Amino acid sequence: MSSAIYILCPGQGAQTVSMGKDLYDSSAAAKEVFDRADRVLGFSISTLCFGGPEERLNRTDISQPAIYATSVASFHAAHEAGAIDPGAIVGAAGLSLGEYTALHLGGAFGFEDGLKLVAARGRYMQEAAQSSPSGMVAILGADEEQVTRLCREAADGEVLVLANLNAPGQIVVSGSCGACERALKSAEAAGLKATALKVAGAFHSPLMRPAANCMTAELDRVHFDELVFPVYSNVTAQPHGDPALIKRLLVDQIISPVQWERTMKALLATEGPRFVELAPGRTLAGLAKRINRRLPVESVGTAELLSAAKGT
Repeated sequence: MSSAIYILCPGQGAQTVSMGKDLYDSSAAAKEVFDRADRVLGFSISTLCFGGPEERLNRTDISQPAIYATSVASFHAAHEAGAIDPGAIVGAAGLSLGEYTALHLGGAFGFEDGLKLVAARGRYMQEAAQSSPSGMVAILGADEEQVTRLCREAADGEVLVLANLNAPGQIVVSGSCGACERALKSAEAAGLKATALKVAGAFHSPLMRPAANCMTAELDRVHFDELVFPVYSNVTAQPHGDPALIKRLLVDQIISPVQWERTMKALLATEGPRFVELAPGRTLAGLAKRINRRLPVESVGTAELLSAAKGT
């Protein structure tokens, strides 16, 4: 197996109560990350990761810093255990929030700056969601053209747009509550499977513009360094360029569709990479199988999986 590694970083929705607990208990490196996160945030994000309650962990303003901390902790635990050689990393990508994790690992900013950014991002997105009742709907079995047409027909003067192009036949739309309800009915009438997602609001849509505006100022306060390996943009599905452009794309990302399928296809164009998904969960491994059934994605999300990855 090739020693070249692509790191995949999960986004919001991957959170689950108890995430990172076994890594914290078994890895000094992971424990140090969680302890630092608690100090920086001024409250115990580790307690919420390990014990919930679930309804609080699922809040956008909590789940985003929680996932970021857990992902970074799993990376350092994997490095400590010899399952990941940082020198072998040839690129990284993250789904939505996970793009910040990927950028941190790529050297754009330090752990603490990244944690503060994702905490602010989660807070602003939560506020935008509360100010405009909205939601998201996952549609299975349709291509981009079909879903675009469905959005146009179901919008009926309200907001309804493509939000996540995750994998072939798996697209998420985002918009006003009424438009989402019409999208569910239209999808059902077209013989498609559609599910309303349990999210705070219409992420990756124009309804998140207030959050995007606030994040412009937050990002301007943080110095970004040149990346040490390629990190792919959710907006362009291409490697990021100079630091100033990274900041602009992170703002655009909040109101633009996540081009995850195109990102993964761009990564697959590289010969023989090894894909490793950080904690929590295996959401990205599942999407990868929809893109390429033969694509193996390892996980270092738990101590047991980390031990298995060490043996590869």
